[in-house]
Order: sequence, then structure tokens, then C-alpha cells
Amino acid sequence: MTVRNKFSFSPRLRVSIGFLISAILCLFVADISITSYNPWLEMGRFVGGMLAPDLMILSVVGKALITTLAFAFLGVALAAVGGFLLALIYHHRWVRGLTAFLRAVHELFWALIFLQFFGLHPLTGLLAIAIPYSGVFAKIYAEILDETSTIPQRTLPNGSGRLVALLYTRIPQAWPHLVSYTRYRLECGIRTSAILGFVGMPTLGYYLESSFAQGLYSEVATLLLLFYLLIGTMRFWLKGWLIPPMILIAPFMLDKGLPIIWSNVGRFFSEDIVPAPLRRADSLWSSDTWLEFVYWLQDILSTQALPGLWNTLVLSQIALVLTAILTLLLFPLVSRKLVSAKGRFAGHLLLIVARSTPEYLLAYILLQLWGPSMLPAIVALAIHNGSLIGFLIGQRSNELKLRQDTAVGVNRYSYEILPRIYSSFLAFLFYRWEVIIRETAILGILGIHTLGFFVDSAIQDIRFDVAILLILISALVNIGVDTFARRLRSRLRLTHHSAC
Repeated sequence: MTVRNKFSFSPRLRVSIGFLISAILCLFVADISITSYNPWLEMGRFVGGMLAPDLMILSVVGKALITTLAFAFLGVALAAVGGFLLALIYHHRWVRGLTAFLRAVHELFWALIFLQFFGLHPLTGLLAIAIPYSGVFAKIYAEILDETSTIPQRTLPNGSGRLVALLYTRIPQAWPHLVSYTRYRLECGIRTSAILGFVGMPTLGYYLESSFAQGLYSEVATLLLLFYLLIGTMRFWLKGWLIPPMILIAPFMLDKGLPIIWSNVGRFFSEDIVPAPLRRADSLWSSDTWLEFVYWLQDILSTQALPGLWNTLVLSQIALVLTAILTLLLFPLVSRKLVSAKGRFAGHLLLIVARSTPEYLLAYILLQLWGPSMLPAIVALAIHNGSLIGFLIGQRSNELKLRQDTAVGVNRYSYEILPRIYSSFLAFLFYRWEVIIRETAILGILGIHTLGFFVDSAIQDIRFDVAILLILISALVNIGVDTFARRLRSRLRLTHHSAC
């Protein structure tokens, strides 16, 4: 049987076709219209601004840049420590459940929660990064440690114990992978820290939103270039020996913020997030109280949760398939098997810019240009995730060994490269599925009617009980999608790639 036949009739291809068909069906019910008055004029102004950056703003945003880095370093450091401790007991079911919930709630959702009682205090930004990232670190660190060889443990004296085995056998083996993933997560932390500015924290995102709202695209260009330069040069300025002093200095680089009113914290947990019917009731044992609670719950589910969930799933399904298509188009740009050295340089530059731009930021930009619909979110999610997976798949294709008489051009791509990297491509894609769901939900803050839209509306109306309920529903959806994707990877015998 030829390679083509194996590829054509594989279960993996049938699953791919199923996802493609579902995305096409979703297009019929999705709002993908361009609603701005004159999108081409606005895009022309945006491009013009990008070609003429206003460097004067650099004197204003220096403090924001330092704050962005401080939040990222300190938040990721706290998450790494917490995640490592949780990884050591990750075999317990309750730990796996806890960490799944922590990482299922988006960083901006955490920020919105902490803003309600901490205000614009540094704790809001730090916890918004540290809590979900600790859940991610726990999972990835546990997987890395589990993949280490047990053979070196046999050389230890009898009765050495688990701690000795961990320190002298497992950690030394896993150390390069632990460091590599932590560096990658720090890059993610810088992106997250910048985006926290969109909810009021004094990071780069705050100035980006302000400049965009005023149509100052030259300032936007400068801020974006500064952000890309920061991410793109990490491998040059982020040296291992610099990380400890940076973490020690980071707390002093954060503003003190307004003082925390601890009575607000107590009221938030004891009153604000308690469902309104139960909070107002004279007695929790009254049947009328629980009947009112059921009506309250039904109203939220029918008017907010279900519509938001439907839009979240529709949008994410289209974005997932468009991500797959873009990945297959983009990965040749960084593959030595398909593109020349000059082409790969341009391809690397393009993918670095695209994957370094957070989905939230890119969606915000497109929303200003095209108007409020699902289209900006779909394109933003596809560009970011397609570029990320495309880069990883391109690197994977470089490891392939080809025959000397192999085909060239399109035939090499179609019959030699693609069939051999397709399982890795699907593994990365299904791993990112849960991430796309998380980002889709949070993009509702920008006005797209996903779950995040109703969460933000409830917070604006000071209905924290409704907001918390919707956030919990969002987290459960993320956990469900992650579980389904994991089982799908297992059924298709796809290699798990946690570092994506």
C-alpha cells in the first residue's frame, strides 16, 4: 500500500474532514459581517500609522514597559514554584481537578474577579498570572517528571526515599525540559502582562487601548514595535544568570497602588458572590427561597449562559479549522525541506510577529477596523494559533530524512512531508483546542457575544453572583473540551505535545 493510500483512508483524515464540515455548518449561523462605516479608510489610516511610528511616546511608556516585565517575571516565578509543588502530588485526583479548574479560567477573568476587591493593586495582576499559570505548570511539570527514566533510581542506597530520588535522579534528567518550558511560559507571561492593561493595570496594554481609542495609529505602531522587539529579542537579553536578580528586583518595580480594603474582600466572598435569591432570603430552608433560586438560575441559563455558550462554541469551531488551514499553509515557510534560506528568514520573521501578538490584542485591533462581529475574533485566533503551530510543525519537518530521489515542490509537500507530520499537526491542534475555547470566551469583553460578554456585563451591573456563575460555566466547558481532546488524541494515537 502506498503512502498516499495510507494517508487518504486514515481515521485521522476522517476526523479532520468531520471538523471541516462542522466548521462549514457553523459559518451559516455565525455573524461574520464587516459592520464598520468605512473599513478600507480606517485600515488605510492604520497602515499609514504603522509606516510612520511616533517615537515620542517612548518617553511616556518606559514605566509601563518595566511594569509589564515586573508583572511577568514575578507572576511566572510564583506560578513556577506553586506549579512545581503541585506537580509533586499531581497523582492525586483532587490535585488534577484543582489544577484543571485553575488553568480553565482565563487570566483576564481572574483579573476581573480580583479587581472587584483588590482594585488596581499589584496583587490583582500578580494573582491573575500566577493562579492559572500554576495550574499549567503543575500539569506540564508532572508530565516532564513522569517521562524521566527510573533506571538511575536503582543506583541509590536502599531506603533513600522519594525526596532523595527526586533531587538526585528525576530533576537532573528533567532539568533542561523544565527550564525550556519555563522560558516559553515567561514569554506567554509577558504577553499576558501586557494585555492586563486592557482591564486597567498600568502595563503596555493600557497605552495601546488609549492610543487606539483616540485613533493615534502612529503611537500604536510604536507600542506594537516595542512589544515585538521585547518578545523577539528574549533569547539575547534573557540569560539564565539574570533571572534571579530580575525576580528579586521585580517587586520594587511595581506601583504600590491603592490600599486594599479588606472589608471589601470579606464582603465579596460572604455577600457579593452569593446568588441574589439566597442573599435576600430570610430563611434558606424556605421552599419559596429555593423556588426563587431555580427561577433565577433558569433566567441566567436561558438569557445569558446558553446564548453565550452557543456563540463561544460556534466561533471557536470556525477558528480551530481556520487555524488548521493556516498552519498547513504557513509551516513550509520555516521548513528547510521546502523553502530556501532567504525564504525561511522572511518566514521566521512573519511567524514571530504573528505568534507574538496576543489573540486579545489582535482581535481588539481588527474590531476597531471591521466593527463588532465574530470575524475579528476568528481571524485573530487563527493567525496567532496558526503561526504558533505552523512554527512547531515546520521545526518538526526539519527533522525528517528524505530520500535523495524524493519529489520536489508541491509533490514533496503533498506526498512526502505532509503525510509524515500530519499526526504531529493534529496533536498540536487538539492541544490548542482548549486554549482557543478559553480565548474565545474572554474575547466577549470586546463586545462579541460569547460568554465573556455576559461576564463583563454582569460585572458592570455589579451582579457578581451572575458573573461568577458564568465564569464557572466557562471553566467547565474548557475542562470538558480538554478532556474530549485528550481522549481524541489517545484514540487516534497522537503523540501528546504539552509544550505547545
